[in-house]
Amino acid sequence: MLRLLMLLAGLVALAPAARAVESAAVTSPRSTVTLIADRAAIAPGEPFRLALRQRLAPGWHTYWTNPGDAGQPPEVTLALPDGASAGAMRFPAPERIPFGPLVNFGYEGEPVFTIPVTAPAHLSPGETFTVTAAANWLVCERICIPEEGAFRLEIPVEAAPRATAPDITALFTAAEAAEPRHAPFTARLGFAGARGAIEIAGPGIAPGAVRDAFFFPAEWGVVENAAAQPLTVRDGALTLALQRGPAEALPARVEGVVAITDAAGVRGAYLVGAAPGAVPQAGGGLPLRQAMLFAALGGLILNLMPCVFPILAMKAVSLARLSGAARGAVRAHAASYTAGVVLSFLALGGALVALRAAGGAAGWGFQFTSPVFVGAMAWLMLAVGLNLSGVFAVGGPVSAGGGLAARGGHAGSFFTGALAVLVATPCTAPFMAAAIGAALAMGPVEAMAVFAALGLGMALPYALLGLVPALARLLPKPGAWMEWLKQGLAFPMYAAAAWLVWVLSEQSGPPAVLAVLLGGVLIGFGAWAIGAAQASGGRVGRIAGLAAVAGALALLPMLAAAPPAARAAVDAGSEAWSEARVAALRAEGRPVFVNLTAAWCITCKVNERMALATEGVRRAFAERNVAYLTGDWTQGDPAITALLRAHQREGVPLYLFYPAGGAVPLVLPQILTEGIVLQAIASQGDAS
Repeated sequence: MLRLLMLLAGLVALAPAARAVESAAVTSPRSTVTLIADRAAIAPGEPFRLALRQRLAPGWHTYWTNPGDAGQPPEVTLALPDGASAGAMRFPAPERIPFGPLVNFGYEGEPVFTIPVTAPAHLSPGETFTVTAAANWLVCERICIPEEGAFRLEIPVEAAPRATAPDITALFTAAEAAEPRHAPFTARLGFAGARGAIEIAGPGIAPGAVRDAFFFPAEWGVVENAAAQPLTVRDGALTLALQRGPAEALPARVEGVVAITDAAGVRGAYLVGAAPGAVPQAGGGLPLRQAMLFAALGGLILNLMPCVFPILAMKAVSLARLSGAARGAVRAHAASYTAGVVLSFLALGGALVALRAAGGAAGWGFQFTSPVFVGAMAWLMLAVGLNLSGVFAVGGPVSAGGGLAARGGHAGSFFTGALAVLVATPCTAPFMAAAIGAALAMGPVEAMAVFAALGLGMALPYALLGLVPALARLLPKPGAWMEWLKQGLAFPMYAAAAWLVWVLSEQSGPPAVLAVLLGGVLIGFGAWAIGAAQASGGRVGRIAGLAAVAGALALLPMLAAAPPAARAAVDAGSEAWSEARVAALRAEGRPVFVNLTAAWCITCKVNERMALATEGVRRAFAERNVAYLTGDWTQGDPAITALLRAHQREGVPLYLFYPAGGAVPLVLPQILTEGIVLQAIASQGDAS
């Protein structure tokens, strides 16, 4: 009984403190609102904080100081003891809340509006600091309803301030983090007619560090609230395009909040202001000429990338066949091959632009995320190899190429170029990433010009034969060696087919592998039957061969229906990438290495084997406590696509090294060496 009485006495003693933490609630079907304090007891003359806490029903929202196209912010009037003072109520950074064609600026969920208060110095321990407040606010869903309430808090006065309950402390901490803060940024803003822009410049802003941004003006009518604000980022500055709002005149100084989301998905809000002036020009994207130059260089280097090696077989034999040919024939074949490459790049570029315009998440090499495409490409590579081995011919004597690419004459040259482009898309050469990223931020015409330059760069070695046909005379003379070379070069095609089957196993697992292997058997039988018919002149073999090919194509729905395979980490020492995991590791103070890869990306696999799986890199990761995360884009992933775009990339590989301490990530080259990785890790030690 004595223990029970002591417990009751303790609860009674704690009751005033509990009541001081949070007032009685004003409730409605739409909201629950209270007044809270960040101290269970205050000290004379010491500052503390009050807050209006709103808990809104799902679907309902309230408003920022500038409510956007409609609305009204909450208002609080405090009655404090003599000698106490209070500052202005502070608002969290708002969110955009669309409603039909309108956009409001405000909050959903549980917004907390803090108010700084300073207690009078003449208070004495043992007294009570009583606060009363009258508040009104507007809540909206399909309709808007004004609400109001009266609140009262009685806060004990003690010699030293006493912390409140942990859950209330957490609310104030979160509210403070959500409030806009001053930052070392400078702003420039201007309008020319209806169009304008705001530029935010300062440390830490870089293409790899900023994913999204939005400017919320402090005054109504400065900008069109519902208009998009296209973002451009360069080293040291970002620019948001703005549309002039309905206000008749701009204020002498335009102020507001810019909300910036970094590459890890963390949102920060900053107070900015500027006197209106000239329209800042976005400088983050490459100019068209520079983008086309980068595209041409990237296309040229693409010929040396691992994914294009199988197609070198077709190119090598085609070049040998031109030795000693007339100038007109050399020019025509070179033009046909170049046309195949350029038109294929234009087709891929057009598909990318169309998908992006429709809101899709397509990136470079997007077609390899489809198991149906991968399976069909494996069969095509097998057919190319069988053709090179002499099993069958298309359109006459066996020539270098497969399927349509195996045709003699200019059709063979054209389709050799087209096939080279299809097989090249798993790779991204240096300069290509910047060029493609710039292209997809341009208009359709400019984007197509960049993709055409990419094709011209890839076709350049062959196109030079058309410009300078005399170069063909430097090639070895045709002879019996060509047949040996042709048959020997069939084996890179078989290797490419085997690699694609492995890619399919990573995407869709055993069921898809079984389907593509059965299709491979049918393709092999069809090629043999057609070749036998060509040798004997019979028609039955041709019919049987075409039927076998049709049977293989009938298996494609099985590939489409195969469930995704369970993906394992690329490296036993890595774990799966996610924005949340990066944020958690960085919060622990650990450096993070991110590898964005795909099973169909040969460049990725070469880098992983030659640069990331070495003993030296593993040792450096362990010694520096570097967390190694792998993002798998094999099947396509919107989150990874967003991260690629945040770093101005449209395809894998992408390597990011996040130093400890919250610095912006370092973007490593697409062609890695052990030394590059070790140098990046060592720079972490220098920075610390």
